[in-house]
Amino acid sequence: MKDLISKFYQAFHELDAKKMASYYHEDIIFEDPAFGVLKGEQANAMWQMLCESQKGKDFKIETSNITDNSAHWEAYYTFSKTGRKVHNKIDATFEFKDGLIIKHTDNFSLHNWAKQAIGFKGWLLGGTGFFRKKLQSQTNYLLIKFMTEKKLSN
Repeated sequence: MKDLISKFYQAFHELDAKKMASYYHEDIIFEDPAFGVLKGEQANAMWQMLCESQKGKDFKIETSNITDNSAHWEAYYTFSKTGRKVHNKIDATFEFKDGLIIKHTDNFSLHNWAKQAIGFKGWLLGGTGFFRKKLQSQTNYLLIKFMTEKKLSN
């Protein structure tokens, strides 16, 4: 499965959401601190939204420590809402079914991300449950809006 994880991140490096989705099982469950839990088409649409929003920008990823069920990856980009540079360090775990990724969990410090992306307010509030819920509410609103505009199933 190490090869599948490597291919997934290579597709992400190329901002190819369609290829990324081809490595996911149709019953995929994705989870991270920014979006919470996404299932099926929502998970695929999230990658499509992120890839489309980063094309032509300063986005890059680096992967390391890829094993049969985990990987470490780092994202470098400018957060569009504030223009602030972000270097996010993520540890991912994977589960598989039928030769595809059925569960993908990304773990990172939301507080560290918020400090970089938002600045002082992120430093102040980024580690709170209130901030996490508010961020997930906003990201899920943007995802539903994206899916509606692209006419992707919901």
